[in-house]
Amino acid sequence: MSPRGTRFAETMLGTARLDDGTDRRARLDLRAGADTVLRPLGTTRASLAGRIRIAGWADDAHAAGTLEISPLARRRIRYRLTFTAQGRRFTLDGWKSITPLRPVRSMTVLPFTLYETYEHEERPVGSGTLRFPLAGGLAPFLLSFRFPRREDGAELMRPRWKGEAGRTEVWYTTATDPATGSGLWLHHELVAPADGTPPFAHGWAAVFPAEGPVTHARFGPEPWRGAGGDGFTAHGISARPGRLTGSAGDLRWDLAERPADSPLFTFPRWSWRRPLLPAAQLLPAARASYDGSVTYGDRELILHDAPGASARIYGHGNARRWAWLHADLGGGDVLEIVAAVSMRPGLRRLPPLVFLRLRRRGRTWPRRAERTAVGWAGPGRFTVVLGLPRWTVSGRSGLRRIRVEVTQAEERTLHLDYADPDGTPATCHNSERADAAIRLERWWGRWRPEAQWTLDGTAHAEVGTR
Repeated sequence: MSPRGTRFAETMLGTARLDDGTDRRARLDLRAGADTVLRPLGTTRASLAGRIRIAGWADDAHAAGTLEISPLARRRIRYRLTFTAQGRRFTLDGWKSITPLRPVRSMTVLPFTLYETYEHEERPVGSGTLRFPLAGGLAPFLLSFRFPRREDGAELMRPRWKGEAGRTEVWYTTATDPATGSGLWLHHELVAPADGTPPFAHGWAAVFPAEGPVTHARFGPEPWRGAGGDGFTAHGISARPGRLTGSAGDLRWDLAERPADSPLFTFPRWSWRRPLLPAAQLLPAARASYDGSVTYGDRELILHDAPGASARIYGHGNARRWAWLHADLGGGDVLEIVAAVSMRPGLRRLPPLVFLRLRRRGRTWPRRAERTAVGWAGPGRFTVVLGLPRWTVSGRSGLRRIRVEVTQAEERTLHLDYADPDGTPATCHNSERADAAIRLERWWGRWRPEAQWTLDGTAHAEVGTR
């Protein structure tokens, strides 16, 4: 297995002729991802995601499919893309036939056929031709190539603790039910007390219904017996790759987890392998979907394709003050923020350090995780204004700047007390039905809007205090 993968973006323009005889403008904006580095002499298979537009007929920003890159071995580059138009499912199937007689044309022209899936059969409904625009598209295409290090999300779920005293390790999952708007929070924690007493496991589960008060229940403490496992395991509680089960008080849950994205390191990647910082956080999958059931009291919440994510924390304990946000922005985009003031002497006098990671169109901004926390030798750090019910984060990196405003309504916020490994108390104020307004701007001679998102009750957020 290759230690690195390949990511790139591509745009193609052209026309499509449907069965009604009309010619319509067509455009593909695609992101491709392969688990290996491209093999020019062999065959590379990649996933496709992006947007397909056919004027007056289709505009699907969630098209997905596969790409076969085999320019020499099979002399073709084949695209298969599934999308929705007019409430029905269609497939675009086409390939570039590579020939040394016309190398440029064969690499840039994509003839295709459109099929509709009908009773498990594909029947053609149109055809067309797309072209890669060399004049305006070559530079962005080449600059989009990335060869990221491959990470195994399941491996990142394994316990990190090696027996040291004064450590805490957390597995937590948050999700939003798309049918009802209810939020879910599952928190699993291993604590190794600073005084050397045996480690223990504890945690809680909480449901944030669209209507009515927040319901939660705690479990543990139980002796920690999870050494050598593939996740968190306590008496009757499990958080493992692909599955979350357990019960606490009147709450019961049984969920299947399907990762939908690669891992996202909110903190620098090295900080997870070498615990030099007071703590580090990451997401084994930046996005995931959940299916299953959660019962609380006499009510049952059935989740189907619920968006969310599972995250991990490892460190010496909680920060002096902190804020956290997970925002699924739709279309494969996600934003993760951790802002904190350390408990360590000296560091506690610094303003909150902000770690912000925006994954958009398959690329993560800023490119280096520490950029938002330290800036360039201090200047240029991102800033946070902590408070309740509203807190904000803002900053600039390169030619982009961002402002995030999070609102945690009191009636949708759960307040929980717990302790660090040394016994120091802390309080978290968590809402799985928070609001968030996000504005991304780019410098084009002046600051101009590039994207903005408004999340109404679907953001996951927390503020911690002492």
